Amino acid sequence: MLEGSILQQLETAHRHTTRPIRFGVYYKNTLVALCHALEDHILTDDGTPLVITAFQQGKWYLQEAERYADIAQRSREIAIMAAAESGFAEHPTSQLLNVDLVALDELDPVAQEWHLIILSPKYTAMVICQELSEADYGSTGIPTSDLERKFYGLWTFEPELVQETAEIAIAHIKKYNPELAEKLTGDKQQIIPLMHRSQNLGAVVSRVVDYLQTGQDNLSIPTALQKQTLDRNLVSNEIQAFLRMAQLMDMADVNNPMAAAEIVVLAEAIAQLLDLPAWQIKRLRLAALLHRIDPLQKAESVLTGGISTRYQEDAPSCPLTCPLVPGAQVLRTMPRLRAVAQIITHQSEWWNGTGEPAGLAGDEIPLESRILALLADFQWRLNQRKSSNQSREQIFTQALDECRQQQSTRFDPKLVNTLALLVMGLQQGLDLPMMTPKFSAGIWILDSQWDSHSKISEEIGSYFT
Repeated sequence: MLEGSILQQLETAHRHTTRPIRFGVYYKNTLVALCHALEDHILTDDGTPLVITAFQQGKWYLQEAERYADIAQRSREIAIMAAAESGFAEHPTSQLLNVDLVALDELDPVAQEWHLIILSPKYTAMVICQELSEADYGSTGIPTSDLERKFYGLWTFEPELVQETAEIAIAHIKKYNPELAEKLTGDKQQIIPLMHRSQNLGAVVSRVVDYLQTGQDNLSIPTALQKQTLDRNLVSNEIQAFLRMAQLMDMADVNNPMAAAEIVVLAEAIAQLLDLPAWQIKRLRLAALLHRIDPLQKAESVLTGGISTRYQEDAPSCPLTCPLVPGAQVLRTMPRLRAVAQIITHQSEWWNGTGEPAGLAGDEIPLESRILALLADFQWRLNQRKSSNQSREQIFTQALDECRQQQSTRFDPKLVNTLALLVMGLQQGLDLPMMTPKFSAGIWILDSQWDSHSKISEEIGSYFT
């Protein structure tokens, strides 16, 4: 990581915090697809964002300059950093009133970075990375295929991280152009108060996944091994898009921000008590992480944190053959996530057949959906009591009793009995990660485990057997 680069400054700022940044390694074709997806979303959205980008060299900007003329029409301001080359400042796009160029010194470490930072009232997004050095490639050397070049960095939708990176970038721009830096700071300060805490990322995530898949289809891969490697790269980044959307949905719930992480822990414990196979446990784990991408969920339910508001009488109803409604349909854009989409869709079915969306009853409801429904309700009840003066044992007992009242109507009675065994263990001293009385404490599970590109690639095959 280059000393003095924006990526290095971001890593240093988080190195000793409770949420260190987890970086990944990405192929160039992945980054091209990500950036084009985010840029094209600007063209279809009316959020008029602030855009800060770095192209390494001016010639890369010139290849995209016509495209950025269109982006400028839908943006508040665009700041473009690159090592200046012939034609860099003369292109017509560079003359637009809301486009400003920052000609970086060739020795500036930022001139070796690839950035796209978007601050919009409707969403935030960024891609930030550096190319691996020749030494990083080892004995294989730098790839001969341009699209197989690799970059070290991250991409995210997280508002606080995008804002922080924008501030670092603006501070760097200040060294070259203090007036522009002041202008960008003013733009950022105007946008931030307008930001929605609960971001609707369905459209941009769908676009990201579509572009990743299209970019992969257009590649000419010389060997089967290289194709397998790039396939894992594609799957990893598709899942990261959904996980980051789910992360923001949890972050938007100020009353219950750790729901997904805590339900994952409970689900794994229940699955082990039921002696489920490893592939099913992993699929349940992923469904728990994504469970708030919910077809029956009203937008306000995430903000209120009320589990009962998730099941509305006017929720859409459809037979099993109908297309999934928006929340799960987003997941359907990735074929490998269709099973997970079904689990999430049917978490709102009731054991007695009166639930939504298909009116399934009893064992007709997928087992993972039944587990997810029970644990989402149980976790919400635990969270409601986290600030009370009750003991740990009392909190678990009352939450379980309230779930028991709904067995044979809403919940599978056998699963309620299994949950009772787990609660008994917790009351007798069994300690599950993140299930202590201080429910909101801990590191978000996506940051600590799921942002790792390599870990997703290693495990991905077993989710979809």
